[in-house]
Amino acid sequence: LVQVSALKELSLIPESAKKTLDAFLQQDPEGLEVSAPEAYGYEFQSHGIIEMLEKLLDEFIAERTKLEKEEMNGKHAYDMLMQDLTAQTQQATQDREEKSEAKAKALQAKADAEGDLKDTTDTRDADQ
Repeated sequence: LVQVSALKELSLIPESAKKTLDAFLQQDPEGLEVSAPEAYGYEFQSHGIIEMLEKLLDEFIAERTKLEKEEMNGKHAYDMLMQDLTAQTQQATQDREEKSEAKAKALQAKADAEGDLKDTTDTRDADQ
């Protein structure tokens, strides 16, 4: 507005133009203000993709949890099987050793009995 009013002072501008400028300057200054139209803000259009990714994340977490649980159950079953097989092996070894000892004792007892029988038989034969 200041620039427009400075134009009134110039001598090169005809009187009719100066009157038009005066009329223009007499108007309400608020009506003269020109503002840019409001621009629409950016509308986020990726809600569907975000929701899909969040759903996939939930599904992946659920699947991972399920697989970890299955893995833990499998590991537990394996540990229990190994513990049972180890116990069976130890028991079988112990049983075998006990049988060997019993057999050795039986053979020793048989040998002792046969030795006693021979001694007795020899003594009896010598007495006759």
